[in-house]
Amino acid sequence: MTQTLTDREADVMKVLWEHGPSGVAEVRGHLEDPLARNTVLTMLRILEEKGFVKHKTEGRAHRYFALVPEQLARKHAVKHLIGKLFRGSTDLLFAHLVTSEALTAEDVARIKAQIEQPRIGKGKKP
Repeated sequence: MTQTLTDREADVMKVLWEHGPSGVAEVRGHLEDPLARNTVLTMLRILEEKGFVKHKTEGRAHRYFALVPEQLARKHAVKHLIGKLFRGSTDLLFAHLVTSEALTAEDVARIKAQIEQPRIGKGKKP
């Protein structure tokens, strides 16, 4: 996946991830911001061109469904963010999160547990 999602595209994808295959009106109804039907349709078509969604024809209507799992899109977005704003350094991203966000003791404990978990299949030893 080399394409990135705009904010509006991410909103549309979120609807498809949360609600499953949907028609234009359904997607439009689940969006927080009111958008014109043609705007939603255009965004779905762009997402289809980018390879994020596909449609199935049902009568005269189309039902759109996500081709890309949410976790994969999230992973790609973070990688893109690290490359663009943190000079490719996960250390800089992590340092930014730690120093600029108010982390609770629970947040720190959860992060620590994730760091200490063995990373199977990543070439790391437990």
